[in-house]
Amino acid sequence: MSDEVLVEESGNVAILTINRPKARNAINGAVARGVAEALDTLDARPDISAYVLTGAAGTFSAGMDLKGFLSGDFPVVEGRGFGGLTEAPPRKPLVAAVEGYALAGGFELALACDVIVASSEAKFGLPEPKRGLVAGAGGIMRLPRRIPYHVAMEIALTGDHYPASRLYELGLVNRITEPGAALEGALELARKIAANAPLALAATKKVVIESQDWPLEEMFKRQGPIINPVFGSKDAMEGAAAFAEKRAPQWKGE
Repeated sequence: MSDEVLVEESGNVAILTINRPKARNAINGAVARGVAEALDTLDARPDISAYVLTGAAGTFSAGMDLKGFLSGDFPVVEGRGFGGLTEAPPRKPLVAAVEGYALAGGFELALACDVIVASSEAKFGLPEPKRGLVAGAGGIMRLPRRIPYHVAMEIALTGDHYPASRLYELGLVNRITEPGAALEGALELARKIAANAPLALAATKKVVIESQDWPLEEMFKRQGPIINPVFGSKDAMEGAAAFAEKRAPQWKGE
């Protein structure tokens, strides 16, 4: 694995850390490839049920490495997009742990996550227009789906920084922690998620994401092929048995 992306396991939760602290964890090609490689590997492992994405040394990510951009180092992985993540997030739940700045591509990485936990001192923004660029890694598409239209427009068009407290009010940030405690808070939430059945988690995430543009009359028809295999799984039987026997379930991801 690349030195620019560190992977640590905590039980059935994997922590991915963007490790370019001297560059405020700006995303370059090595980071993008490291994230993509880690997710490809971990998504195939039944013993890992959820992920946490964070940045080293108190900053989530300042966005794309502009110096690298100028030299032709594009932080995009074919099939996965910017940062190895934004166009094809993992099938398992992904929690962002945000300290410091989540700006431009850094904010877009957070938006590609399923849950966001942020320090009270964290700041978010899409400053691309200030640099003659566009937030093309999902930021201007995902943001208006998550918060009110006019607020999303303000964030996207001004390029200003916004505090985590404001985004918490808007429902974009799930939890606010004390400074320095975002990773701990994200791990707590990821472990709660990962305590559930892996197949059920993956199917639930897939339906929540894909159903947003399903026609009303086709919703249940489209949901069926995704969730029906879960009901016939060994984990479904284990969940029912564990409930009846008043014990903790032992998931196998089967």
